Amino acid sequence: MEENKTYTPTDFKSDQAVRWCPGCGDHAILNTLHKAMASLGIAPHKTAVISGIGCSSRLPYYMNTFGFHTIHGRAAAVATGYKVANPEMTVWQISGDGDGLAIGGNHFIHAVRRNIDINIVLFNNKIYGLTKGQYSPTSDRGFVSKSSPYGTVEDPFIPAELVFGARGNFFARSIDVELKTSQEVLAAAACHKGTSVVEILQNCVIFNNGIHNPITDREVRAERTILLRHGEKMLFGKNMEKGLVRDGFLLKAVTVGEDGYTMDDVLVHDAHTPSNFLHQQLAMMDGLGSLPLALGVIRDVEAPTYNDGVSLQVEEVRAKKGFDSLRQFILAGETWEVK
Repeated sequence: MEENKTYTPTDFKSDQAVRWCPGCGDHAILNTLHKAMASLGIAPHKTAVISGIGCSSRLPYYMNTFGFHTIHGRAAAVATGYKVANPEMTVWQISGDGDGLAIGGNHFIHAVRRNIDINIVLFNNKIYGLTKGQYSPTSDRGFVSKSSPYGTVEDPFIPAELVFGARGNFFARSIDVELKTSQEVLAAAACHKGTSVVEILQNCVIFNNGIHNPITDREVRAERTILLRHGEKMLFGKNMEKGLVRDGFLLKAVTVGEDGYTMDDVLVHDAHTPSNFLHQQLAMMDGLGSLPLALGVIRDVEAPTYNDGVSLQVEEVRAKKGFDSLRQFILAGETWEVK
């Protein structure tokens, strides 16, 4: 961070007209990303935003930072190379559920597994929007779309499950309309050293309008979502009268003061514990059953990063072999001269 330097969201906005459909959730995500970046105190010229292909992947055009609009599904690969070559940069990867989890699925899980110090923002609208309404890897079983007119016959990926399966150390979730929460988790992701994944449930007003409404609608949101903050009780509900407790090895939602449950029974969120058992349980709650959907930073654990490991290895080999350039490396072995 640059000492004594203050930035505003405007410092991170480009002069390009934003070309998303009116009402698209991407507008809100862009707004919160500008605010999150400003709060970090990291200069725009120390920031890079890299995307693949899709509606979400237009975002680099709207940033006054370094940016790269790459090819379909390869944002994580490009972001990895960029970060390894430029370790001093703060790198953001922008991907949709199709770009990031279909053609880019292997790149996604291996970026998480390697723990590269990049921030992956996954826009999840459960549809291919840019290519006009085909079902995506996160579309629910039975979903009717242009490419599944009789309903899909497959189960979807759950992004959190992929992250935990790949031994991820940072996972957070927000909703496009929850501007404050989105800003908080994006800033937390940037402060985390290693791969951070932020899933944002985003609404596509054209091809999948209202897909998240059973959870995100204003009338039910307080009852079907829970905002987790490290060190705080896991409470939710319109009056914060409900909480999460242990029920054997499982989680259970209860009303405090009923059936013998008190505030002491309600769990305190610990995002920093190395064990991922509870984190995975929290991340897998879907908000459609008895347990609410978890928002906020669910897991935030320190671990060695890939880019630091590569830099250290290069320095060790350089010191051991005694060369500082590719030419010296080539000439270090057996050579001959042709005259």
